Amino acid sequence: MGEPPRLEQETLPGRRSYSPAEAAATYRKMKWSVGLGSLLPAALLAPLIAHWYPVPGLALAVGGLCGIANSLLTMYGNERLVDGRSVGTFVLSSFLRIGLFGIVPVVLTLRAPSVLTLGSYFTGFFTPLALYGIAVRRADMQEKTCTNK
Repeated sequence: MGEPPRLEQETLPGRRSYSPAEAAATYRKMKWSVGLGSLLPAALLAPLIAHWYPVPGLALAVGGLCGIANSLLTMYGNERLVDGRSVGTFVLSSFLRIGLFGIVPVVLTLRAPSVLTLGSYFTGFFTPLALYGIAVRRADMQEKTCTNK
């Protein structure tokens, strides 16, 4: 069988399409800056919270680490999928990842039943996602500023 047909990339008016090299460089930069940047809030806030509320402080730290691990594993899976790997493997790894990171807050909450524990975990867990969204928006705005000049 031959190669699948290539689709032309559509660009919206006023938007510039990235070359594959530019997109890969921007993606790598955001990927690692978000991963490392997510450690900072968890590392600063978790000890402060743990001083008064030990389990929610631990939950914030664990949630931050799990969020970083989840985002990096998700990106790795997406990269393999784009490289043409098996969709079935991607789906299986997604189920395993969801199961693993879904069990952690349950275990923490069973140890110390509290909305504060659960909220602290999910705050740490979703911090990398929020920072990645902000980084993507910032990169898009910088690109628009550069192309409008």
